[in-house]
Amino acid sequence: MRLDRFLCETTDLTRSLAKKALHREEVLVEGRVVKNPATQVDDQSRVVWNGEHLALVGLRYVMLHKPEGVECSARRGLYPLVRELVDLPHVERLQTVGRLDVDTTGLVLLTDDGQWSHRVTSPKRRCGKVYRVMLDEPLDGAALDDAVARFAEGLLLDGEEKLTRPADLAMRSPCVAELTLFEGKYHQVKRMFAAIGHQVVALHRESIGPLSLGELAPGEWRELSEDEVALF
Repeated sequence: MRLDRFLCETTDLTRSLAKKALHREEVLVEGRVVKNPATQVDDQSRVVWNGEHLALVGLRYVMLHKPEGVECSARRGLYPLVRELVDLPHVERLQTVGRLDVDTTGLVLLTDDGQWSHRVTSPKRRCGKVYRVMLDEPLDGAALDDAVARFAEGLLLDGEEKLTRPADLAMRSPCVAELTLFEGKYHQVKRMFAAIGHQVVALHRESIGPLSLGELAPGEWRELSEDEVALF
């Protein structure tokens, strides 16, 4: 890649500031001062800026236990951003792989690998996401049988033109449901239960595909292993 882009990728410099640093002869490549921003370098090149050895970050894959009161958006609004919980260089480049509402807790994946993110979120991949759903009232008996059948067939939600994809519903207790989705529509879990006359009072995502939270406490995170990344 171009040297000015390399500087932007490995520091907080903008393209304009990177060119100025080159003009001031602050950058060494393989021990020699280089002023040309179009000079080609790669991740094996030894690049030094003001005495600091620079290295490309590479692609990152993170799993995090999202607590309540944190949002998954790219720009901060009323609440802290989920990526602000992650202590990694250039954390602003990480994007959430799908989103959870501010009041929803549980597993969130973050990455700067757009192709990998698409593989995880594409409905065609049928990557199941398991949610623990606390309901306002018990769901059992004939009402439960009807709900299981309707979820499996697909529901037409308000404002939508197509049915939801088939979803798997089971009850852990009269007021606690386990729902597995294979897509990610806006507020989908809450809207699906509203369609059968129930309000969701608490929502927690336990797993995405083969990945689950394990021992991660709310607010904790870790990077995925190569084997875990390869699962998708």
